[in-house]
This record gives sequence, structure tokens and C-alpha cells, in this order.
Amino acid sequence: MTSFPVLTIDTAPDAAKPALQGLKQAFGVVPNLAATMASSPPLVNSFVAAVGQFTSGSFTGGERQVLLLSNAVANTCQWAVAFHSTMASTEGVDEKDVSAIRRGETPDTPRLGALSTLTRTLIERRGHLREADIQAFLEAGFGSDQLLEVITGVAISALANYAGNVTHPPLEPAFQPQAWTAG
Repeated sequence: MTSFPVLTIDTAPDAAKPALQGLKQAFGVVPNLAATMASSPPLVNSFVAAVGQFTSGSFTGGERQVLLLSNAVANTCQWAVAFHSTMASTEGVDEKDVSAIRRGETPDTPRLGALSTLTRTLIERRGHLREADIQAFLEAGFGSDQLLEVITGVAISALANYAGNVTHPPLEPAFQPQAWTAG
């Protein structure tokens, strides 16, 4: 199997260093997934820019993590499932909802359930939503602008999850309690 290095700010290509520095400032460390993505400055820079836009959007931190965790499960990215499970808990998402998503099920919290269902459906149907899918999302209290914002989350997940599935970054000790294997 091809091995991808877990780069540091010092060992990353110059064009990737600002992205890694930004992640270190945000998280206190450079996540291993981003450290493997840094071998390709266009990839890591696109990812970090998109994450910056996404976090300035209208979803709460918990909603963002539910969306990204749902995507990680749909894309079977082990590293991202562990990371977003940890982050969802940090953002106050109920553990029952996190566990449901990890099992590929719908969270019990109605608003989070609608968000998780929509993002998984968007991935499964490659963007071809039915009117009923859209209405269920809107009836949960989301706006049409947020439907479009979900697409940003799906795009971020495609970058991160596909990179994670190719590079297989080691899981950091902080995320080990949330380690996950596709069932």
C-alpha cells in the first residue's frame, strides 16, 4: 500500500504551511488528516478555505458536526468519523444522536435528524433531491439558503473523506475513544 507522510508545518511544502498554521491555531495541533493532505498544497488549501467559509455560515457548531459526521459515515472514512464524533460531543450534541449517526441511523432530535437525513440523501443521490426531501428539511426549521449551505459541507467532506480513505492517516490518541469501523 502506498504510504503518505504525516507532514508537519516544518516539513510541508511552503505553499501548504499557512493552511497548516491556521489549523494549528484553530485546534492547537495539526490534525493528521490535514497533515497527510498537505503533500498536495492545492488540496489542503482548498479544504481549509472551504472549512473557513463553512464555519462562518448559519449552522450551529453542533449542526455542522452532525452534517460532517453524517457525511463521514456515508463516505466510510474512519478517521473523519472518529474526529467528528469527538467534535460533535464537544459541541454538545447528545451522545444518543452521535451513536445513531455512527450506526447509519437517523438522530432522535428532530432538527438534527432532518439535517442528517438530507445530507446523506444528497450524497446518495448525487445531488438529485426530491421535493419531499427538500420539504422535510424546510419543515424542520431550516431555510432554503441552508439547503445550499449543506452542499458546502458535502464538498468539504468529499475533500477530507476521500483524502482520508486514500491516505489512511493514523488516528490521534484524542480520537481513539471514538474509533470506528464501517459495519
